[in-house]
Amino acid sequence: MTSVQLEKPRIPGAARRPGRPGVALAVIAACQLMVVLDATIVNIALPHIQTALAFSTTDLSWVISAYTLAFGGLLLLGGRAGDILGRRRVFVTGILLFTLASLLGGFAQEPWQLMAARALQGVGGAIASPTALALITTTFAEGPDRNRAFGVFAAVSAGGGAVGLLAGGMLTEWLDWRWVLFVNVPIGVLIAVLAPLYINESERHPGRFDAAGALTSTAGMTSLVYGFIRASEDGWRDALTIGSFATAVVLLGLFVLIESRAAEPIIPLRMFADRNRAGTYLIMLGLAAAMFGMFFFIVQFVQNVLDFSPIQSGVGFLPVTVAIIAAAGLSQRFLPRLGPKPFMVTGSALTGIGLAWLTFIRTDSTYLSGVLGPMLLFGFGMGLNFVTLTLTAVSGVAPREAGAASGLLNASQQVGGSLGLSILVTVFGTAGRDEAAQQVPDFMAHAEPGQLAAFQQTGQLPDPWGDLVLTRGISTAFIAAVAMAGLALATALLVIRVRKSDLEALSGAAAEAGPAA
Repeated sequence: MTSVQLEKPRIPGAARRPGRPGVALAVIAACQLMVVLDATIVNIALPHIQTALAFSTTDLSWVISAYTLAFGGLLLLGGRAGDILGRRRVFVTGILLFTLASLLGGFAQEPWQLMAARALQGVGGAIASPTALALITTTFAEGPDRNRAFGVFAAVSAGGGAVGLLAGGMLTEWLDWRWVLFVNVPIGVLIAVLAPLYINESERHPGRFDAAGALTSTAGMTSLVYGFIRASEDGWRDALTIGSFATAVVLLGLFVLIESRAAEPIIPLRMFADRNRAGTYLIMLGLAAAMFGMFFFIVQFVQNVLDFSPIQSGVGFLPVTVAIIAAAGLSQRFLPRLGPKPFMVTGSALTGIGLAWLTFIRTDSTYLSGVLGPMLLFGFGMGLNFVTLTLTAVSGVAPREAGAASGLLNASQQVGGSLGLSILVTVFGTAGRDEAAQQVPDFMAHAEPGQLAAFQQTGQLPDPWGDLVLTRGISTAFIAAVAMAGLALATALLVIRVRKSDLEALSGAAAEAGPAA
């Protein structure tokens, strides 16, 4: 007698190769690694991108801001899309969009093409990143398995920056700057292929998209950033500069109006009712503004003035990562006992001191005398704040709103970084123009014929005059960065309060986050 065993019908949306949580976690973590390292891997390549595509230093900031504005502005909408449409489906869509944008960016021949590709990368990252974190909750059961998965996710998030620094240096020096974008293509394709095989689709939840809120906030912040960068080159009285600021005011005002009336707003305004949570977002805004500027300008300094290679630049930034990780572990250990305020105050103060030290950078500064010490102080200060701000942002929030609270903190970091970088670039451009005006007479008196001809064609001063202009602009920009850290410090001192209920909530949150450290 022959028996026929019928194959059980597969549940719609179920993984085609279930029962392999390790592979599923690797796929999710690979997505987060790709998104996280994208910022640092591109930072190291900025001087080479500037040369290849003829960016001005001020316009070069758009290579960073185009990505972070799109990422931060659409991050909450991306998380909402995963809940409504299915997280695996949205996850794969975001990965494919990010991959396509990386391919287009690698082939860019004009500055606008690269900036458009970077913005599209930001859209893909905003779709994929929050969905990746949410997939952990649907893939792993609550308890030790989920805690370990969150630990791996957190470790990838923390280490991604360091990986990006080294990878960016190696790819730029050994191959070409375009490979900092091309490298995402095979990784993204592999993730998109493996996700349906090993990750189950999540249950869909009814809801609405606050597309109007997402678009007005993103467009408003983009207009604001453009206004600052335009002012750095064409002045504050330029018609487009004034028009950009006016447009930003209208769009951001419209955004607040939309959010106050939306049934399911992308940013629930009630999140700002708690003073500790509102202060947390403001502190992150100020610190992120300073952080983006520090990385952007120090990369310019070490490669253009100190003549570091891309690999040397990547290695030179590793102490910042080490300091951040060490301080984050310290804050997580003592946060339940001391509360958030001491860490926010100390961290913001150390960050400000490190930035103040960087205002003394000169053309004769060395890495050891002018860069390493300030970066260590800066990194340790930021590390004290990262875990503290994250746990404070979600402390006391209803479980159904925890995602919005943490997502808003992430969005504050991305948008604050873009806005802060645009302000610092404006200060840099103004100071650089003033210094150039002082250096031109000396250049004209001592330049060789070939240098004079090149200057008449490009308007750029060669070294050593060019180094003086660049360094003066950078040191002056860090004065504005100190003010941004000062905003964070003032908020920590005057707004944040230590409450018994917060200490109890933070104690539980820190215990759950233990594996992530």
